[in-house]
Amino acid sequence: MDWRANLIEDDAGVRDVLTRSRRVAVLGIRPESHAHKPAHSVPAYLQKHGYDIIPVPVHGETEPILGRPVYRAVADIPGQVDLVQVFRRPEDIDAHVSDLLAKKPHAVWFQLGIRNDAAAEQLARAGIRVVQDRCMKVELARLSQERELSGASPA
Repeated sequence: MDWRANLIEDDAGVRDVLTRSRRVAVLGIRPESHAHKPAHSVPAYLQKHGYDIIPVPVHGETEPILGRPVYRAVADIPGQVDLVQVFRRPEDIDAHVSDLLAKKPHAVWFQLGIRNDAAAEQLARAGIRVVQDRCMKVELARLSQERELSGASPA
């Protein structure tokens, strides 16, 4: 299979990633004191919509976030991780690629405004699906609304 097939850029691929993912590690999550920031509000929204959020903060936080214990690295999380949602500046992602490759989640999602094609290629070549520069909250809400409007049953 061509590794480029793991670079998700269409609604069908985004829908598949969202549907297949339940356990989501959030790299760069922010604590409740930063509730106004997307790095907290987006994972909180996902948690309210049934996703199991696993915090992986990068700013030295040690206290639970969203009621869940924090981990220093994605690879430190016990068990399988379906998706890693990334809230890091594009230039900071390279430092996390080996951690992501060690855990080998089904997919990695770079939030809206975040694009690192070199890191995405490394992950895609390892068989990890990659979504770049999209907001998971926006996509979940949009695709859920489309499903409701079409009369389709929820996935």
